[in-house]
Amino acid sequence: MAQLVSRRYIAAAVAALLALGAVSSCASPAPSGTDSASAAASSSVTASADNPFGLKDGSVIDAVVFDGGYKTDYVDFAGQVLQKKFPGVTVNVTASTEISAEMQPRFVGGNPPDLLDNQGAQTIPMTSIISQLATWDNLWAANTYEGVPIKDAVLSGVKETGTYDGRFLVMPYVMTVWAFYYSQSLFDANGWTPPKTWDDALTLCDQAKAKDLYLFTWGKEAASYWKYLAMDSANKQGGSDVTQNIINLKPGAWSDPTMKAVLDKFKAVVDKGCFIPGGAGTQFTQAQAQWSNDQKALMYFTGSWIENEMAKATADNFKMTAWPALVLDEATAKVPFAAVDAGASENFVLPAQGANVAGAQELMRAMLSKEAASNFAKSRLAPTIVKDTVPADGFGSTALASTSALLETSGDNTFTWAATNYDNYYGIATDSLVLWNSFLSGEKSVDDLIKGEEDLNAKAAANTDIPKMTWNV
Repeated sequence: MAQLVSRRYIAAAVAALLALGAVSSCASPAPSGTDSASAAASSSVTASADNPFGLKDGSVIDAVVFDGGYKTDYVDFAGQVLQKKFPGVTVNVTASTEISAEMQPRFVGGNPPDLLDNQGAQTIPMTSIISQLATWDNLWAANTYEGVPIKDAVLSGVKETGTYDGRFLVMPYVMTVWAFYYSQSLFDANGWTPPKTWDDALTLCDQAKAKDLYLFTWGKEAASYWKYLAMDSANKQGGSDVTQNIINLKPGAWSDPTMKAVLDKFKAVVDKGCFIPGGAGTQFTQAQAQWSNDQKALMYFTGSWIENEMAKATADNFKMTAWPALVLDEATAKVPFAAVDAGASENFVLPAQGANVAGAQELMRAMLSKEAASNFAKSRLAPTIVKDTVPADGFGSTALASTSALLETSGDNTFTWAATNYDNYYGIATDSLVLWNSFLSGEKSVDDLIKGEEDLNAKAAANTDIPKMTWNV
């Protein structure tokens, strides 16, 4: 499961996998802290063009990386790239699935890791560590290992994505696309066409049932994926204000007519029995395997990490293929059906009190090298923020190639809200997950779901302990 927590993005022209376009975005949360850019000098070594951060020979770099859908060995690989330039430096990469529980005590104790991949369902809220982070400004001003300025080597919008209250505190590494994924070979064998509208989905559900199959599936930890689908659908049908009002906690936003119309159609899908039953009691990777390995469900809405995450539980000749989120009516949708939800994620932060801040920056510079970024794309079947690192054939991956095609077709209509996961920021994600598990199980009506989400948003709006953000989709 790749992380469900990220910052806020506006995606304009996305380019990416095939050197297509770019994602532009910005974030400006309210909290601010002491700028720690000066912490980059963690050794007495004089900085130079070849050693821009003054990395000390013989030093050790302590990196903690979220062990999710992308695993952690891509950072080990980058460490090996670094060691070609700095053979005396040791890179220690520690995997973690409990970032908050394991890392917050280290921040409190003044001994955080040098580099932290702040990801996963248990991410550390930025509000609790923002004053303890150094900026990435020195890295931004440096060159890649290929001699290209880092700011020119990556997709546009990266710095804006990671900027908080005017400080560049988060370096996102991976381009994530939210979409349906399905087996092209299974669809071809049955003469099926992926749905564009919710009514199309209901028709396909009937076709699946005729084969003793289901249209969709879900797992208890990932019920929120389907919330993202509903919000993406409403965003495309009614325009960005629909979703923007929700994530900005506007009262009554969940009751917007477009959102309610989407949820009514969603409810029809649920009530028709289009989901494999029992998802609220099924671990999410087991639910995903019902789709990718057992092929009992036709489609699954998720992030573009899915092929890598399910690599060991995918049927032969599956030909995993990406498809955009549904709309109510393609003719009246304010955002074209072809638009996709995409943004930069997998967020690395630079603790100011790390023992080797220079080493953390050098490790990130190695991660942004063509060698390391190409390795990630090829081994994880997902693109990084580094330009020109994925070939046209997607390294033989139909998922990566089709995701690339979605991005290209989406172009300037690309948007992002899902990666923001505002409900995690405001501490209402767990309660929202309960709501969606109940809704997908058929236990809650649309009115119940709307009231539940409205109550959670009101709770977040009333919480004065968490600074409010203003997001744009």
